[in-house]
Amino acid sequence: MNSTVTLPLWLFILILLFAAVTASTHFLFPSVRWFFRRRAERIVAELNKRLERPIQPFKLLRRQDMIQRVIYDPEVVRAVGSYAERHDVREDVAFEKARDYAREIVPSFSAMAYFGIAIRLARWIATKLFDVRLHRVDEEALRRIDPRATVVFVMNHRSNFDYVLVTYLAADHSALSYAVGEWARVWPMSRLIRAMGAYFIRRRSRGELYRKVLSSYVQKATEAGVAQAVFPEGGLSRNGLVGQPKLGILSYIVEGWRHDERDVVFVPVSLNYDRVVEDRILVAAGRSGQRRFRATIPEGIRFSLRYVWWRIQGRVGRFGVAAVVFGRPVSLRDLAFQRSDDTVGHVAETLFEQIDSGLPVVTMPLFFLSLIMRDEPPTVDEIASDAQAVISTMPSGTIVIPEAELVTEDVKKAMNVLVLRRLVSLEAGRYRILDRHIAAYYASSLMPHLEDAQRLKIESFRNGPES
Repeated sequence: MNSTVTLPLWLFILILLFAAVTASTHFLFPSVRWFFRRRAERIVAELNKRLERPIQPFKLLRRQDMIQRVIYDPEVVRAVGSYAERHDVREDVAFEKARDYAREIVPSFSAMAYFGIAIRLARWIATKLFDVRLHRVDEEALRRIDPRATVVFVMNHRSNFDYVLVTYLAADHSALSYAVGEWARVWPMSRLIRAMGAYFIRRRSRGELYRKVLSSYVQKATEAGVAQAVFPEGGLSRNGLVGQPKLGILSYIVEGWRHDERDVVFVPVSLNYDRVVEDRILVAAGRSGQRRFRATIPEGIRFSLRYVWWRIQGRVGRFGVAAVVFGRPVSLRDLAFQRSDDTVGHVAETLFEQIDSGLPVVTMPLFFLSLIMRDEPPTVDEIASDAQAVISTMPSGTIVIPEAELVTEDVKKAMNVLVLRRLVSLEAGRYRILDRHIAAYYASSLMPHLEDAQRLKIESFRNGPES
């Protein structure tokens, strides 16, 4: 027992290393995890005191526990059996496929990442780049939403900046869970986005097993009261118009809901910008007929550096107004009672009517409309006059962000930025369009509020010969 054992130095170091790892996994790591878990719970408790809707326990589950809940859903288990039979594979192989899908979809929410990093970063970026304007159509109705209800913000999709803008504006409401596409699955961005509670979706996937896994997660989050934000258009607008809704996520929410559960309240949100940062990329994608954007990281870096340099020189300021309108909330319980035969379609139609009519009017589309409608290039005074005239003919209730009368000097500054961007030219005091597709893209955001003759003029201009 007391005899001496001689070991090579490398083996002794290896034994010590294994002993350290064993001690860490059994004693140190659980203690560290417990410490951070307790700290996170205290942070969440403090946050819930100031949020209109507390962070739901489901959102705070360990990611592995959430994955287990999703893949053992009876609907997913049945889909696994169907997948195995259809593809002639063993059920355990099909089950691993479902587990892979769940790992891809399910987020790993961190309250510290969301409220400590994301909210602050969103606020800083939003206010530095835009003059953010918020309008609520019915403030009282928003306050009266049942505290137990699941709130789902349903939005039109103008820019990737939409995520930043709505995250910032809903900061006092709750932690929003977004559905994000393949663009965000790039490491290390994907880790941060997961920590912010977003879940990844494949917009082009048509496999039944994948759809069952995705619907299982969405339905469980909805049942648990997790506040969500969805873009039913399925992608960014490439022509400036609000697109037709795709019913994927909405159908999962509606079809998984039962009358005896908590209500689901949809809040329609309408977004519009004086400047959509990706405007040229979106218009080019729309003209090519392809969904894939022809944008590269070097182009993004060049754009950022050029903008910073111009701003240091005082040639440009912020990108103008970013306007957000929160519409009247819509109860799923009420809609299901009104229309039981096609509840999903009824929900989409009701929400998109509000989104369309609530689309805020901002100044830059008005200026482009003036350039399109006139046969001869207008002066800055004529552009200001045309904008005021168009506003006066819009339906009552239209949300117009330039509340006061347009000042010629402000119009001139905005037009100078368009000249700098080579979207218009200035010759002898008159402005001429250089890119008709961009002009039609911005003017199209006014379509819901325009007269038929103006709509036809925009469409004919878009499809006409090059300027």
